[in-house]
Amino acid sequence: MSSELHPVIETHELTQRYGGKLALDQLNLSIPRGRVHAIVGANGAGKSTLFRVLLGFQSATSGSAHILGHDSRALTPQLRGRIGFVNEEHTLPGWLSVAAVTAMQRRHYARWNERAYQAVIGHYQVLPDQSISQLSRGERAGLNLALSLAQAPELLILDEPTLGLDVVAKRAFLESLLYSSASEDCTVIYCSHQMDEIERVADNLIILERGRLKCMSLPEAFCARVSLWVADIPFRGPPAQRIPGLLHEQRIDGLQHYLVLDQDPTFSDFLKAEGARSVHSMPVSLDRAVNAMLSQNHAAPIAHPESSHA
Repeated sequence: MSSELHPVIETHELTQRYGGKLALDQLNLSIPRGRVHAIVGANGAGKSTLFRVLLGFQSATSGSAHILGHDSRALTPQLRGRIGFVNEEHTLPGWLSVAAVTAMQRRHYARWNERAYQAVIGHYQVLPDQSISQLSRGERAGLNLALSLAQAPELLILDEPTLGLDVVAKRAFLESLLYSSASEDCTVIYCSHQMDEIERVADNLIILERGRLKCMSLPEAFCARVSLWVADIPFRGPPAQRIPGLLHEQRIDGLQHYLVLDQDPTFSDFLKAEGARSVHSMPVSLDRAVNAMLSQNHAAPIAHPESSHA
């Protein structure tokens, strides 16, 4: 079967242990080709470990990982040339000039796309004769993105690429990613803690928790599954274990606030039966929905049965 028919990333029972710590816990993940897929999770969710295994930088304890249809343990230079990778450190040789680094990349990648490079680098005030060491963190991030997109990758992995950037640099990075024509021709895996970035760029949301897949769906579909209910209940209301779909609760100004998962309007009837004098619901932001999901204590995946892919 042609590798073009395979998911860009696929893992089966992928497990990674560091001594007594379990970083990846029998992870089963299948990411289809095309569009921007955002991977989110708390620190320690296994995101960086997953990337290291997928890119062949380390071997997993057990299970399998495939990238572009090939075993991650046996990536050839030709296969690596089809994968772009930008991480939070934006490491480039500081003693070289921008022109020298760019020329080196042009020679190395046969599919070099000069138009894509210029489309991205044009968002930044970067001069060819500047040394890498003279660039700001935001300029290095932009140059890294330009170089990665210009190699015309089939898969571009962005691991916390805007971490440490100021507001202006972050906006430039996201705009150059969104509006570069090269980014439309490859699958993008975008890893970030910033939900405003995820809302802006992602077509598909993947939530990891403790090395396992928690949820995978369209961002707006996930948001629709989480709702906030505010109830006027004397005292504290029913115990948490009796509240269906509960993610988080708190009492504010004498009112109970319930963040719940997959609850329809009958949840209002439940609260009224528990003594609520009034109940009203409201939607929540993606940031609040994801944080509520990750802060709960359930260890089992709760992916929606109709949301195994976007």
